[in-house]
Amino acid sequence: MMKDPPQTIGNLIDHQSVSIISSVDNEGFPNTKAMLPPRKREGIKSFWFTTNTSSMRVSQYRTNPKACIYFFDKRFFRGVMLKGTMEVLEDAGAKEMIWREGDTLYYSKGVTDPDYCVLKFTARSGRYYSAFHSESFDIE
Repeated sequence: MMKDPPQTIGNLIDHQSVSIISSVDNEGFPNTKAMLPPRKREGIKSFWFTTNTSSMRVSQYRTNPKACIYFFDKRFFRGVMLKGTMEVLEDAGAKEMIWREGDTLYYSKGVTDPDYCVLKFTARSGRYYSAFHSESFDIE
């Protein structure tokens, strides 16, 4: 049993350079892709990512908000899967909150670029794997 899940899992997440996110397509199949790490997180419950409004993933989350995110540490062969929902945020406050210098490389019109949006993931539960052992947990 993990001693302190939020700290253990948060530490794992903070040291990864890739996030794996999954959505559900219109046929009910999971769709998974690699993304940059979350721009912001609150504990292990809320995560914010940047993406293109025009992306297939945004369309899928608008239709079905069920989502999963995964982080792994290949060096120590451990990982965490979090299940929950993904919201597509296009309000100025959310966009400004996670905007970083250099983002114009992806969103040429700046923070107000209509093709820039924020994905907010809210976790409900998870599963952690480490040292040949897996355990499930709920997130409140």
